[in-house]
Amino acid sequence: MGSEENDLRRIVIIWVVLSVVGDLLYWLFVGPHVPPGRMTTTAKDNQFDFNVLMLIALPVMIGVWEWLGYAAVRWNARRKDMPESVGGPVAAGNKRAEVSWIVITTVAVLFLAVFGIVALYAGNGSGGGEGPNPIQQPAGAVKAETAALAGNGSWSPNSNEVLPVQVIAQQWKFTYRYPTFGGFESPDLILPVNTEIAFNVTSLDVIHSFWAYQLEVKADANPLENNVAFTKTEQLGNFEVRCSELCGIWHGAMFNPGKVVSESAFMTWASSTESKNATNTANLPPFAWTYAPDANGAAGGYYPDGGVTPYSTVEIYGSKQPS
Repeated sequence: MGSEENDLRRIVIIWVVLSVVGDLLYWLFVGPHVPPGRMTTTAKDNQFDFNVLMLIALPVMIGVWEWLGYAAVRWNARRKDMPESVGGPVAAGNKRAEVSWIVITTVAVLFLAVFGIVALYAGNGSGGGEGPNPIQQPAGAVKAETAALAGNGSWSPNSNEVLPVQVIAQQWKFTYRYPTFGGFESPDLILPVNTEIAFNVTSLDVIHSFWAYQLEVKADANPLENNVAFTKTEQLGNFEVRCSELCGIWHGAMFNPGKVVSESAFMTWASSTESKNATNTANLPPFAWTYAPDANGAAGGYYPDGGVTPYSTVEIYGSKQPS
């Protein structure tokens, strides 16, 4: 009995020391550099969540390695005078081991379940698309998007207002529409820093997926559906947008750069782009959360059929009906 207690005590002490050291080294030297970084609240929260899971997983990994190493040294076949004292027949019927295993694993699973639910709820979906009616939204999101849809929305720096940005996917590019700046469209995704963003993601043809990796935002782009995702920008810098849903032959080339800039720089860009694009914007359909499939596209019921019906007779997108 004494040998068993000594082995268990030794294993636990070694495991605790190695786990504490391993977790501290990871948290201090690895954790701050884990992707996707800290450019937005969702990116920062996801980095934190990943680090928490790693802090839990490292002691488990260390425990497995330690047990293997201890067993190889302490209970190897050449040491016949030292039978395994904490495993095999000795462990059978050990109520303390059975209860400990059940309690520890149950607590771990319940903790992870609660942790995940809280992270998703508190993070407004944590950068994932939640459909047209998100369960949890930032304060002011409904007001901002209702005003944008009515055509009288506005956004100004230091106002703590939600900035709606529409992401329109089509084969094989993304277009971004800014309803609070006259509804102009741009191939560039420019965002102001320290701002809550509401991405309203839709498609004009097939299913795509809007993935801004460094922002930790990812939402499916489905035709005739508005998929909303939230994040708040916190750092200046560049990021990349990619389509993460196989959408056709040029799927791999469907990407573009984006940028988080200062609020003043964003206002300068948005105001000048709105002014320069005024003529083109006037030819666009009124701002809406979704649009009928592109009348100038490549396939589908709304598309050209060899010149016989050059444009949709139901919906028009991007050009006017020929007179």
